[in-house]
Amino acid sequence: MKNNKINILGVHFDAVTTNEATKKTLGFLNDDKKRMIFTANPEIVMEATKNRDFLHIINKGDLTVADGIGVVIGAKIIKHPLPERVAGYDLVQNIFENIKNTNKTAYFFGASPGVAKKAAKKMMSLHKGLKIIGIHDGYFDQEEEKKIRFEINQLKPDLLLIGLGAPRQEKWIFENIEMLDVKVCIGIGGSFDVMSGEVKRAPKIFIKLGLEWFYRLITQPTRFKRMMKLPIFLLEVVKHRKEYI
Repeated sequence: MKNNKINILGVHFDAVTTNEATKKTLGFLNDDKKRMIFTANPEIVMEATKNRDFLHIINKGDLTVADGIGVVIGAKIIKHPLPERVAGYDLVQNIFENIKNTNKTAYFFGASPGVAKKAAKKMMSLHKGLKIIGIHDGYFDQEEEKKIRFEINQLKPDLLLIGLGAPRQEKWIFENIEMLDVKVCIGIGGSFDVMSGEVKRAPKIFIKLGLEWFYRLITQPTRFKRMMKLPIFLLEVVKHRKEYI
């Protein structure tokens, strides 16, 4: 499988389809090396342009996918197209479908109290035979964090899903992965909210047309300020596009 990287404002994206990203992750789960997977959208890229430490972390990922139609558009602007948007939610669902009824296990870490638990219950119902062996919400202090690491190492999940929001989740993965007895860590943003049913995902037609961001904006108007980073991101890409030609 090719492993091309596309540089967009300093962030190196893997030029993969959702199916290719799934296969790559399944390969990681059967390997002994610890791996970090990041699902980066325009908001994350803009944060990385302002924070070199965060940029370094993102570019240390073993797989960094374009989780945002804005990133795909940005890649077209610089004439180094990505094959498609790889939504973190879809990637995780594909992984679940492939590891159900196997000995592979998962741990859910993040979101508001009760959300990860609800998400785990729904995912084990949707993917019969999926083994989710541990859960913890995203609210913790230093002492609780030690307990979380201890529990993860006791349970030894193959897959650790972390939904603490960016850039917190990426930093947490980078700082903790060497201390954890896991194979793959994925930063999944707000996916636990969607898995649990707390937040509804956009209808398929919106996703197909690349308008999932618009659906989220009209259903969650409080996201307006965050969504404004998309046009700012595209303007930055246009501004720097000659550097990539």
